Amino acid sequence: MARRLISTGSPFEKTAGYSRAVVDGDFAFVAGTTGYDYTTMTMPPDVTSQSRNCFKTIAVALKEAGFEMADIVRATYYLTDIGDADAHFTVCGEVLGGIRPAATLVAVSALYKPEMKVEIEVTAKRRGS
Repeated sequence: MARRLISTGSPFEKTAGYSRAVVDGDFAFVAGTTGYDYTTMTMPPDVTSQSRNCFKTIAVALKEAGFEMADIVRATYYLTDIGDADAHFTVCGEVLGGIRPAATLVAVSALYKPEMKVEIEVTAKRRGS
């Protein structure tokens, strides 16, 4: 299977030189995803809403790539405020509690825009492969 690029159509993908996801064989690598609400093009102020939006965007990218959320085997979380970890983990438990991928949380000093509180990247492997 040839490598396939998944795009959201955002002009920023071309400007920054990345794809929302890359499918290579039985794997999908989803780029760091922030909490924008793409229906309103706004960033919610709280980490809980941002985390939920991250997972919504990830789910759309995985679906387009032919994967499901249940295929996620690895997740990395970047938080700008470690004090937000419990609220963020509540959302992770809601979304990934039955999947339980290997995961890492990293506290960072900042993300690309100051309103960004969380960024999530995942790797998925097609089940049964």
